[in-house]
Amino acid sequence: MAGDDTEMSDVLQCTAVTPAPPYLTHHLHLPCLSHLSHLSYLLCELGEHDQRTEHAARLGAAETPDAPAPWFFWTGAGPERVHRAEAVPWCPAVLRHLGTGVVRRCTFFDHHTSSHSWGVTDPLGDLIAEGLVSGEDPKGWAQP
Repeated sequence: MAGDDTEMSDVLQCTAVTPAPPYLTHHLHLPCLSHLSHLSYLLCELGEHDQRTEHAARLGAAETPDAPAPWFFWTGAGPERVHRAEAVPWCPAVLRHLGTGVVRRCTFFDHHTSSHSWGVTDPLGDLIAEGLVSGEDPKGWAQP
């Protein structure tokens, strides 16, 4: 896929959140998941989608850049929640900015149903990151 990312329309990130199962890090047996032992909630990283589409949260980096990455998928909530965790291949889509030659890979899994990662915006994450970059506390107090 080639084009100019300024021509693309962004979609908002899905806001679904789910509790992380306590057995999650033991289920996949991947060293890259050792940091998840304290994780209590997972946020869907995909763009907004319908209720029939699985939510998806990437659990960590792949062992090598082209190796499958660990993801947690779920539908429903509460006692109706159905979930699975597995390592799946990356989406092969790339975005080439013709003016600069910059190439961006999609950071989602192969065959995802929503927009590619470069078309998903996270306004809350952007606000938090902006506060961290500017040196301001999220409550608006200056950092020492």
